[in-house]
Amino acid sequence: MIKLKSAAEIEKMRAAGRIAAQARQYAGSLVHPGVSTYEIDRKTGEFIRNAGAVPTFLNYNGYPGNVCVSVNEEIIHGIGSKKRLLKDGDIVSVDVGATIQGFVGDCADTFVAGTADEAALRLIEVTRASFAAGLAAARPGNRISDISRAVQKTAESAGYGVVREYIGHGVGQQLHEDPEVPNFVEEKRRGPDPRLIPGMTIAIEPMINEGTYEIRVLSDGWTVVTKDGSRSAHYENTVLITNGGAVVLTAVEQ
Repeated sequence: MIKLKSAAEIEKMRAAGRIAAQARQYAGSLVHPGVSTYEIDRKTGEFIRNAGAVPTFLNYNGYPGNVCVSVNEEIIHGIGSKKRLLKDGDIVSVDVGATIQGFVGDCADTFVAGTADEAALRLIEVTRASFAAGLAAARPGNRISDISRAVQKTAESAGYGVVREYIGHGVGQQLHEDPEVPNFVEEKRRGPDPRLIPGMTIAIEPMINEGTYEIRVLSDGWTVVTKDGSRSAHYENTVLITNGGAVVLTAVEQ
């Protein structure tokens, strides 16, 4: 069931989104060669707590980290490790969730450790452009599939693979709520294709691969990587559907 948010609930989501966005920005500032992914996880978790919120992901279905830190071919759900030291040219996706006043802010971005090659920078740029296309399609009266189509067209027209097994979603008092927000248009949609209505809050989050869209999960049961070993980028924001279009709730300044 899709839960439309009241004005009071939206203000709480703005507060959660602001902290998540600030934590995402802070995590990006930590991405440098020689830094461990554990350090990024630990310090970003501290940042969220110091802001008065709780790291949403910690212990979510057993997840052991404060945030997700995924490097190069890791798409999502990378677990911070003291043994994983970033190297010059690595691309690092950090997915952040912050919960405060009973509501969740969820966002992600992909950063560069040191100096990345042109191909990596283009991958990140197209991933963000895919999000922007999805955001532009998130207008009242449109359907979820309009967002999906915009994301897919932007990424695939640039020659990239769009992850299918993991998708965007509703956000609110829970990290994952209805509706599902795929980044591609399913030939045979698994469920309904609801219209977008003011008061809906959703996470639009393209996960885009340099190569094939196919994935596999590592033995830790969490880390999702590209099947062909190509690099992946991730960009996400929690957005609110309004009469005038979509508004990003995970923004540092609101």
